[in-house]
Amino acid sequence: MSEALFDVELPEPDEIEIPSTLAVLPLKETVVFPGSLTPLAIGQDRSVRLIDDVVSDEPRILALVTARDDEVDEPGWDDLYEVGTAAIVDKMIKVPDGTLRILVRGLERIRIERRVKDEPYLVGEITKEPDVQVESDEVEALMRNVQTLFQRIIALVPYLPEELQIALANIDEPSALVNFVASLLRIKTEEKQRLLETANVEERLRELLRLLNRELELLELGSKIQSQMQSEMEKGQREFFLRQQLKAIQEELGEGDEQQAEIAELRARIEEAELPEEIHKAATRELSRLENLPPAAAEYGVIRTYLDWILTLPWSKTTEDNLDLEHARQVLDEDHYDLEKVKERIIEFLAVAKLKRDVSGPILCFVGPPGVGKTSLGKSISRTLGREFARISVGGVRDEAEIRGHRRTYVGAMPGTIIRGLRDAESKNPVFLIDEIDKMGADFRGDPASAMLEVLDPEQNKSFRDHYLDLPFDLSQVLFICTANQVETIPAPLLDRMDVIQLSGYTEEEKLGIARKYLVPKQLEAHGLEAGRVEFEDDALRLVIREYTREAGVRNLERQIAALCRKAARAIAEGEEGTIRADEALVREWLGPRRFPGEVRKRTADPGVATGLAVTAVGGDVLFIEATAY
Repeated sequence: MSEALFDVELPEPDEIEIPSTLAVLPLKETVVFPGSLTPLAIGQDRSVRLIDDVVSDEPRILALVTARDDEVDEPGWDDLYEVGTAAIVDKMIKVPDGTLRILVRGLERIRIERRVKDEPYLVGEITKEPDVQVESDEVEALMRNVQTLFQRIIALVPYLPEELQIALANIDEPSALVNFVASLLRIKTEEKQRLLETANVEERLRELLRLLNRELELLELGSKIQSQMQSEMEKGQREFFLRQQLKAIQEELGEGDEQQAEIAELRARIEEAELPEEIHKAATRELSRLENLPPAAAEYGVIRTYLDWILTLPWSKTTEDNLDLEHARQVLDEDHYDLEKVKERIIEFLAVAKLKRDVSGPILCFVGPPGVGKTSLGKSISRTLGREFARISVGGVRDEAEIRGHRRTYVGAMPGTIIRGLRDAESKNPVFLIDEIDKMGADFRGDPASAMLEVLDPEQNKSFRDHYLDLPFDLSQVLFICTANQVETIPAPLLDRMDVIQLSGYTEEEKLGIARKYLVPKQLEAHGLEAGRVEFEDDALRLVIREYTREAGVRNLERQIAALCRKAARAIAEGEEGTIRADEALVREWLGPRRFPGEVRKRTADPGVATGLAVTAVGGDVLFIEATAY
């Protein structure tokens, strides 16, 4: 659109005689108002000829009429509005490319009455369209409102000079005020044409006032948005400036940019980690995202932690297996007393692995009462193979996310226990002990036993996908061992994936052997006692087993031996000399009254008493059935 300028010293329209027949110049996206000075660019051949003919003869007046559709190249009569403006050409400049630049001065509103000719350009008969104006207080009030609003617009719009406020204050005529303001406003062509066609000055003022209010609201809103953006830009520029200064200072001190140093360190770790292709691609993609984020961004810490998890996992780190069967037997004998059947089963498992050169196979599940050595058997297998050992307990776990992890969209998300255990083991093929697998629960958060199906299935765990990492991890080289107290509570699909090895409770002789070979030396060392200062007699140990413990395993037996060692440590610390011999009398003195009377022989010798056996998941006991009447 052409930008209009206004001249307040125009002569009155009555002083210029406007011919009844005028050449009609179609305008696109431009409306010329009476009293306004408007520059126009003339490019079409017929329009250039029209201007040449107009300026060659006085009074250089033509009709300026706006086209309805600015897409039409050469508008005809039907494409023009009926109301336009008679104008005089004040100045013309010819451009070297053949086009013209003219300055026209609007004189008066006109209406096209009759079409005279179409060629070489449009010529038509016109009639003047005088303003309908009535002086009243309402018109005066409308004028003042228009002046006030337009002054506010001038203050907000940079393309309107401040001098316009002086010119605005000097206009007394309502019609001249409307023409002045409308010619300067950047509003739609249709709205300007509607103002030009309105003959009643009061209605024109009301319409102009409505347009001014709308424009003022838009300008004030735009100014508010601009102010906010400017404030944000100034803040951003200030931060950028300070960061550049900080960077320069760090370079002078030899410290460098911390963020870039961190990015470089992560990139070097990714290249050195020997990651699989898919994992390397994902890590590089996340590193690129991290590089484009400012350290203060909330997502920066999330991506940084995610990359740390990727780089700390043993994607390609493995340990070499030791499948020497003699060494395996020696380790198992050193760590466990008796349990011959269980040891034979483990040796057979390792023998098959040696022939196949692959330790992967069925998942072992040790089932037995508490304290019989299920967990320590897993550690012994790890020591036998020379593998790292990882242990998790799933007893009481009710949330499926504990196994598979939480998605990164959650605050504080982290991988599941399987991935965390592998990170701690720092090996891709550890011995992984899953303790208390029979005590997993299920609630509205999911069923962890179902999630465990994929972990323990050799056909599926080659591409285990944790929710947090969302990357496949190969669990096929992990040797999983599970422990349970009973198999009845293990879901059938999960139990079907495991090779169950039963561990029964220990007999009195086995407990005595375990105490003599393992428990007593362990507790003596734990309490700082030398082997020669405290001696336990076999009868004393039998007394502890019979009358102070009643269990399938040896945990309570170890606690009672620890209690005796504490008593001995106190006696030695108080100055007792020589060797302390723990016999039956001393045991009764230190441990107090017996807890479980050894009444089997006595009760079975009484007439009317029969015996029965009770078998439970934690061992067994003898029941005495006594007849009180017959």
